[in-house]
Amino acid sequence: MIGTIVNACTILVGSSVGSLLKRGIRPQYQKVMFTAMGLASLALGFNAVCRNMPQSHYPVLFVLSLAIGGLIGTVCQIDQRFQKMVSRRPTDTDETGSSTSLAQGLSTAVLLFCIGTLSIVGPINSALLDDNTFLFTNATLDLVTSAVLAATYGWGIALAAPILFCWQGSIYLIAKLCGNVISDELLCEMSIVGGTLIATSGLSILEIKDCKTLNLLPALFVPVVFFLIKGLWG
Repeated sequence: MIGTIVNACTILVGSSVGSLLKRGIRPQYQKVMFTAMGLASLALGFNAVCRNMPQSHYPVLFVLSLAIGGLIGTVCQIDQRFQKMVSRRPTDTDETGSSTSLAQGLSTAVLLFCIGTLSIVGPINSALLDDNTFLFTNATLDLVTSAVLAATYGWGIALAAPILFCWQGSIYLIAKLCGNVISDELLCEMSIVGGTLIATSGLSILEIKDCKTLNLLPALFVPVVFFLIKGLWG
């Protein structure tokens, strides 16, 4: 669980740095950091797809997964509900008129840190393949995000660290316990879908295209259902 531990620690570090700077991070610096993270997400996503696609026995499955998952996510309005939650404005403001509600900042942080492809696929890859690449990338993203949030809401954003640890730790343990029933074929298909979603996250971060990645998250579970049905019929 080294990847999850590192991820939680980066939130603590980022929150500490951000709270010390307290609005000292200039917008142009924030922008260049997020641009770097967006490019990294694109590279990792494309790499995951290109690396696993040649091993896929069901090359059309990831297309169906994205279509079905996107439809489910849109019907459930996952992205809209998320945006609604993070766009709520607190009532308290400081002397400069800026929002200072820790509850708002913390809820935003938890959603940003936990509800994402890297935060879900990462622990699975760590448990089954001993590959922490996605988690280390997510840790870097969370380092930047936590610093920016803490610069606005204060060090209390660090409280999101234990929540993320429990979230990713639970996924890690489930993957470890179920590892004997997760085939290489299933992992391959999930990696292709996950890589695609990571790339879409990069596009959103770079503000190239708002792919509403949250609405596509159910696509990760379509290959699982497919292989369960395949196993029952087999």
